[in-house]
Amino acid sequence: MLTMGGEQVEEALAGAVALLRTATDRDWTAVRAGRPEWDCRQTAEHIAGVLIAYAGQLAGRATQAWVPFDITLDDGTGNEDVLHVIETTGALFAATLRTTPREVRAFHPYPFRSATREGFAAMGVTEVLVHTHDIAVGLGLAYEPPAELCADVLARIFPHVQPGTDPWRTLLWATGRGELPGRAPVTEWRWRNTIVIPAGRLTLQGVTPASATDLAAGGDGGFAWVDSGPYQGTRDAAGMLLQAYEAGAHQPEWGLFVLVRSEDGRAVGAMGFHGPPDEEGRAEIGYDLAEDARGLGYATEALRALSAWSPARRNGTALRAKIERANVRSQAVVTRAGYRPVAEDEELLTYELRG
Repeated sequence: MLTMGGEQVEEALAGAVALLRTATDRDWTAVRAGRPEWDCRQTAEHIAGVLIAYAGQLAGRATQAWVPFDITLDDGTGNEDVLHVIETTGALFAATLRTTPREVRAFHPYPFRSATREGFAAMGVTEVLVHTHDIAVGLGLAYEPPAELCADVLARIFPHVQPGTDPWRTLLWATGRGELPGRAPVTEWRWRNTIVIPAGRLTLQGVTPASATDLAAGGDGGFAWVDSGPYQGTRDAAGMLLQAYEAGAHQPEWGLFVLVRSEDGRAVGAMGFHGPPDEEGRAEIGYDLAEDARGLGYATEALRALSAWSPARRNGTALRAKIERANVRSQAVVTRAGYRPVAEDEELLTYELRG
């Protein structure tokens, strides 16, 4: 799986700095940078500030708030020197991404108060792309970043946005900077970092469309799996998530989660919803474990945590699990998690948990 990290940050920065370097002889303070209420110089300084702030969050392992520091440019700093600062902060950020373990999460307010290194990388790339666009608009420059880079960002921190045929135009629309045929203008937006739900010995980690694409194609989805994982059911569920994403119907809080063992960071299975609640307020849940992770109580711990998670219990949602009659072990899991049988047919037993 292609990881979002230092390489992508460097790619975004190289294109941005190369373009802006063609206009360093202009007065950047005299021109507004596109949509934001900043001039082009302030916008360029913002790029540098964000990159070093993200590096600081990860390097400092900040978990409760932003690390309280900022950068200030010396008086008399010219446009060329501002670009040098952007390159320098970008290099520090890329180095931090390369040396941060996968399981590290640091504080970011939107929307679940934390982000992984990939989340910070995707946010950093987005900051570079959209604010370079803003400066380019102000200075009258043509800017078109790589489509693959834009698509990768969308699939990681804009999982709620239906992908379009033009990833760059879709990213601009998703950040309130353009129009797309058939879609209402975006006036307010936030990116969405992955959901993480504590579950005893495990954490349930949300699967992004980028991860789902890789899992469905036979990859690891960016997770370090136990030897017998991932199970085929996980790949099938990833394919369902991907279909919903491509149709513009994916809601991350009603998606797929990989079960990651806290002691060693190994993925042992997956659990999630088949989609958001139906018109009657019912949502179906499913799960599987890698073969060498079965019989250890992981499924029960994960199911209890996911069933108690606030979006799952919102507005009295009823959670359902349909289990084959022969699967006695899975029936025991849902029973221990508080589910009760409500229906049956020749092949399946239906269990339900109500708020």
